[in-house]
Amino acid sequence: MSTILLVDDLKTIREQFAYDLQRKTDWEIITAANGREALDMLADREADVVILDLEMPVMDGLQALETMTTQGFSDIPVIVYTGAGSYERCVKAVQLGAYNFFDKDEVSIEQLIRAIENALEHRQLKQENQALRRAARQDSPIIGESLAIRELRSHIKKVAQIPSNVLILGESGTGKELVARELHSHSPRSKRPFVAVNCAAIPENLVESELFGYERGAFSGAAKTTKGKFEVATGGTLFLDEIGDMPYSVQAKLLRVLQEGEMTRLGGEGRVIKIDVRVVTATHRDLETLVAEEIFRRDLYYRICTHMVRVPALRERLEDVGPLTLFFMERICERFGSPQKLIARETIQILQAYDWRQNNVRELENIVERMIIRCDGPQLLPEHVPPDIRESVVAPEVTPEKTLPELKAEAEHQIILRALQNNEWHISNTARALGLSNHSNLLKIMRRLGIKRPG
Repeated sequence: MSTILLVDDLKTIREQFAYDLQRKTDWEIITAANGREALDMLADREADVVILDLEMPVMDGLQALETMTTQGFSDIPVIVYTGAGSYERCVKAVQLGAYNFFDKDEVSIEQLIRAIENALEHRQLKQENQALRRAARQDSPIIGESLAIRELRSHIKKVAQIPSNVLILGESGTGKELVARELHSHSPRSKRPFVAVNCAAIPENLVESELFGYERGAFSGAAKTTKGKFEVATGGTLFLDEIGDMPYSVQAKLLRVLQEGEMTRLGGEGRVIKIDVRVVTATHRDLETLVAEEIFRRDLYYRICTHMVRVPALRERLEDVGPLTLFFMERICERFGSPQKLIARETIQILQAYDWRQNNVRELENIVERMIIRCDGPQLLPEHVPPDIRESVVAPEVTPEKTLPELKAEAEHQIILRALQNNEWHISNTARALGLSNHSNLLKIMRRLGIKRPG
């Protein structure tokens, strides 16, 4: 039950407003006769909304509003009113942080109730966004509080201390380079360079010179001796992204460097350079299939996958969509120089219901930027979600006649069914994706919800 604090020095008005609000709502109404008394009450108990008269002889509304901000009550929405028709003071109150204002001689009880309802909803939205912000503000730049992400952060810290090579697996857009950087930052090599190379972005005839460097005159246009990425990363970490796209001819030379810990620049035959680099690789491709098809060398595969780190897809951690959306929103608004916004819970629900099959977190960041461009107000609402995303989401039918437990059961049924379908009805995999401790818990939930395997 929400608590509303009504502050007015006139006892008749204070009691009348309190009586009308209690008669028409289920809120608890408490009252104070001036700003000082109101602050004393707030120190002893919590209020969800404050209705504050601006014209009072003992600490008026403006003074009370300023003091609320300095004493840590700025998260409580304050609706101010005046009976003196002084809208200048109302404007001043809004500048000090008041949520809304009205003339108490003209406002009806119904209008006051609607104003309080809006203020309550606004406060709840701010609290939800604060919770998202806490989830987005971790020691690690890998954002989220899902079980999958917590396990990933833990795994990274353990593997980072080991000098062996690491293979990072994950779909496109899941943040494999971010994981590689975290491995480096938690490793004993963190003070040395981190060098990233996208093997898929380098023309095949330049991969070797890019990695190993070249001597002056090694080929046409080689005007000076140039270090390769291995030398640049000396003492640190070399991240080879999309290793599955590395040309077969270069794979043998990479294998030799990893095995011997030394290399030779192009055109530098006979001059051996010792290498002290930890190699971290990543791919979104199935390397075992590439090995079977003789596109990727088996011996190189076993050399780079001493330790494997798998980055979960966004659809496997839907509870992280909210914190990620808030993180991207804040960063993009800062880049655009635009005011920060709140995110409506319905907006998060639409994004969570979207079928994240391609580009994962990278696609979410793109969608958030499109939403900010479409939004002129203070909130990212469902209408700001790009139409192609919004229309692809089938919203569950919600009828006012259904009770809260019925609505919760419907939502739970949809979440479990969707997770089972995404994991091809593999019970253990689905249980892990949902963050359940074991598959038997999932089976119990399925029985309770009446979910059966098709066929």
